[in-house]
Amino acid sequence: MFRLEVTKEQQRYVASNLSSVASCYVLTTNGSCPMPFAIYADEQMVGFVMIVYGNTGYDQPDMAKDNYCILRLMIGKQYQNRGYGRKAMVKILEYIYTFPAGTAKYCWIPYETDNVVAKKLYESFGFGDNGEVYNNEPITVLEL
Repeated sequence: MFRLEVTKEQQRYVASNLSSVASCYVLTTNGSCPMPFAIYADEQMVGFVMIVYGNTGYDQPDMAKDNYCILRLMIGKQYQNRGYGRKAMVKILEYIYTFPAGTAKYCWIPYETDNVVAKKLYESFGFGDNGEVYNNEPITVLEL
């Protein structure tokens, strides 16, 4: 999992998987509920996702309380443009809809404004910006 990386141009959009796993540890010790998952295509690991319920551990938007956040999502550079991101989002949302950490009204995702590919992906699943900002990134929201 730690060997999977995005392209050099995409590195400013998402933290490394190692950093994300470390964040999960910190979030857990601070009472949060992070849920890290490897993304597989058959037997091959192709990506990583980190879902958080409630407290994201940072200066968080009002949206965070008792809601789910897809805080990190990455597909390794050698597996991009094969539909794995879309397939992963289907599975991620199916999982969130089971309310594994508690009930919620929303799922939210912070994203970089110039990450057009990610924004289009999120919008295709019904996410829409709500005007809030998290760590200088706009938030896109899906009502569950």
